[in-house]
Amino acid sequence: MQFRIEKDTLGEMKVPADKYWGAQTQRSKENFKIGSEKMPMEVIQAFAQLKKAAAIANHNLGKLSDAKKQAIVEACEEVLEGRFDDHFPLVVWQTGSGTQSNMNVNEVIARRANEILQKNESKEHIHPNDDINMSQSSNDTFPTAMHIAAYHVVQEKLLPAIAELTDTFVQKENEFMDIIKIGRTHLQDATPLTLGQEISGWRAMLEKSRKMLLESSEHLLNLAIGGTAVGTGINADPSFGEKVARELNNLTGFSFRSSNNKFHALTSHDEIVHVHGTLKALAADVMKIANDVRWLASGPRSGIGEISIPANEPGSSIMPGKVNPTQSEALTMVATQVFGNDAAIGFAASQGNFELNVFKPVIIYNFLQSVNLLADSIRSFNTNCAVGIEPNKEVIDENVNRSLMLVTALNPYIGYEKAAEIAKLAFKEGSTLKEAAIKTGYVTEEQYQQWIDPKKMVNLKGL
Repeated sequence: MQFRIEKDTLGEMKVPADKYWGAQTQRSKENFKIGSEKMPMEVIQAFAQLKKAAAIANHNLGKLSDAKKQAIVEACEEVLEGRFDDHFPLVVWQTGSGTQSNMNVNEVIARRANEILQKNESKEHIHPNDDINMSQSSNDTFPTAMHIAAYHVVQEKLLPAIAELTDTFVQKENEFMDIIKIGRTHLQDATPLTLGQEISGWRAMLEKSRKMLLESSEHLLNLAIGGTAVGTGINADPSFGEKVARELNNLTGFSFRSSNNKFHALTSHDEIVHVHGTLKALAADVMKIANDVRWLASGPRSGIGEISIPANEPGSSIMPGKVNPTQSEALTMVATQVFGNDAAIGFAASQGNFELNVFKPVIIYNFLQSVNLLADSIRSFNTNCAVGIEPNKEVIDENVNRSLMLVTALNPYIGYEKAAEIAKLAFKEGSTLKEAAIKTGYVTEEQYQQWIDPKKMVNLKGL
């Protein structure tokens, strides 16, 4: 491998000749050989958008020449196109302010921008600190990139995935609204409902999660940019933060704004904690949905078996013909990971000391992992399971007819205690509810036929 010599304030460093990063990136790469978790590309992309907006803002403030601004903008656009993905090698486990990843971005953009200047025969030279990082500090750029990345992935990846599964449940809800099944509470038989009503609960969970995500993620539009080192905005024009936010809005189509209080923005990550709380709520809901599906599909002969799900792959290496609810299992495992991420984010966010929180990389890493895992698993569950859910009507009808909880409909006519006596007698003798009711003498056959009607018990007009 060939190397070149790069310099920073600590001296010289050998850097691979084919890489665009500089001395500070190389130092981090060598000093933090910890784990395999790389800084997420969503953060790098957010940084590229930020550096582009900052260059335009600095140019508009008269601090950056036309040639430099144009070269930086062009370099940032190439980063956004993914042309330099291999030039961002740093791990999450680095300085807690994210300084080294900020400098990684600064160095890559500076080197590429200088190539562009050279190609245009310009004699100007771009410095990673003086030009790319102009009017900025890692302490305000990294949390700004965190919010840009977090908001983008929620809006562009997770919300569409939720919408797809919601649409599937709407279809299934309408399709199965007239299929009466037995309800279950405490894992025991309860009064009837329809399969469509049961699925409507799943649909409503997703709709509520979507609404909560939309509301909570609005807080991510607040950006730390303009606060520089400790929130005072030292070395930056007072209007710099707002100018960068406006440029970011032009670039992304979102409504970012420079935070009203930069001291808060640098040291607190309560906005991300808040949004991740809604991710945890979503994880709790999809855990419930996935578990409902695998319980209802259990069997096929020795379980509940009221619905069937697609057979996507063999379920056992030893039992021929076995099919498992693998999509439910994947989704529930993702939910447990999100719960763990929430604990890590909450603790990390509590560790702001004085003017800075130095747990930023682990916070955004876990946040983005939660969003990406939820989006991918929800989409996979929808495509490979939910769209293929079908009712097993014979099993559903048998379970309704065998249920003792239909006796609940007798309460208004004969009272709770007599109805309970009928249910206990039917259970003890293994008889039908109708047989037990008539045997007690509390109900005639005609009354039973009139009062025990599952269709009247599901509270569904027109059913």
